[in-house]
Amino acid sequence: MNKKDLKRFRDLLLLERKNLIEKASRTLAEDATLDVNELSDEIDQASAEYSQSFIFRLRDREKYYLSKIDKAIEKLDSGEFGTCESCGEEISAKRLEARPVTTLCIRCKEE
Repeated sequence: MNKKDLKRFRDLLLLERKNLIEKASRTLAEDATLDVNELSDEIDQASAEYSQSFIFRLRDREKYYLSKIDKAIEKLDSGEFGTCESCGEEISAKRLEARPVTTLCIRCKEE
């Protein structure tokens, strides 16, 4: 992979990381608080608790995705980016464009 492609993937990963952190910070500030006094009955409270639980599950998924982004950036720095962790072959640029955090080529992923 040439330097131009590596820079493009780095920029893409850094932008995705920035957007993810901004989104998490914004929604965490807005949706993480649950004021029981504002809820009129038990059904409203249960619904609000379910919504809050759902939001936290989404945050966990975003946290996991963020760790994958960080790992991909580390691989860029070490020169291992774009190499399948299973077979050692180069991951196609098309696959990396679709999912830049991938660690497996399409053949190994299908297996």
